[in-house]
Amino acid sequence: MNKFKKILFPVDLSSTSEKIVPNVQMMVEKCNAELHLLFVARVLNHYQGMYVDVVAITKFEESVVSGATKKLEEFGYEHFKQVENVETTVATGDISNQILKYIVEKEMDLIILGTHGRKGLEKIVFGSVAERISKISPIPVMLINPYRNLSDTHVL
Repeated sequence: MNKFKKILFPVDLSSTSEKIVPNVQMMVEKCNAELHLLFVARVLNHYQGMYVDVVAITKFEESVVSGATKKLEEFGYEHFKQVENVETTVATGDISNQILKYIVEKEMDLIILGTHGRKGLEKIVFGSVAERISKISPIPVMLINPYRNLSDTHVL
C-alpha cells in the first residue's frame, strides 16, 4: 500500500469544504502526512472580448487572490491547527488544470476532493472538477460526498 506523506485538499471555501474537513483530518492523522490546502480562483480574461476594461479585470482578480489568501489561511488555522505541516496556496486559472499542475509540481501522494452533486444543466455549465480530476489524476483520489452519510445509504 502507498504511504500518503503529502495530501492535497483543494477547497472552494464554501460550507461544502467544511463538511469534508473531518475526513481530511482523519487521513492526515492516520498517515502522519503533510497537508496542502489549495484554492483556485478562476481568471476572468474571457470577459475582455466583451469590452470590459482589462485593468478592472486585473484589479478584481488581484482582490480575489488577496482575499482568498487570507480566507484560506483562516480556514487552515480554524480546521487544521493540530496538524503540524500545513501549506496554503492560492492559484489562478482553470480549476482542474491548476489542481493537476499542483499535484505534479509538489509531488502529492493523495488528493481528497468533495463532490458537489451537480446535475442537469448546472453540471453541463459548471462541469465536475471531481469527475475530471478522478479520471486523469496521476495519484489516488478520495472523493467525499459531503451531503451523504452511512445512514443515508440504501441497499438496492
